[in-house]
Amino acid sequence: MEIFLNKRAMLRLRLSVADAVDDGEIDALREDLVSVFSDDVVEEIERRIDSGDFYDFISEILDEWSGEDLDELMELLETQLTDANVDLKYTALEKDDSADSNDSNDDDGEDEEDEEEPVTEDDDDD
Repeated sequence: MEIFLNKRAMLRLRLSVADAVDDGEIDALREDLVSVFSDDVVEEIERRIDSGDFYDFISEILDEWSGEDLDELMELLETQLTDANVDLKYTALEKDDSADSNDSNDDDGEDEEDEEEPVTEDDDDD
């Protein structure tokens, strides 16, 4: 199974990670991380992981995370999903992408086609 997190989902996670680092609180980050995955994807991952509970799966990843940056968190998530035969792909963010996200609210709706679901799944054969 393959999952893709688009730029919008990654920007949302970057902001959530920044808040978690600033506040020292990961509950909102946990919720944001869970919410970037569709219900169908969550169900499929739950079938593939040992615990059978996606929320616990995310909690374990956050327990391993040093609490420093999004890149490390995504590497941990990618590694754990690979162990469950799930291929996670995502759009890498550049340093200036967070500034672009603040400007995107002023676009007069030009990017409405980007309102797609942040996660897609392609190959269920794995």
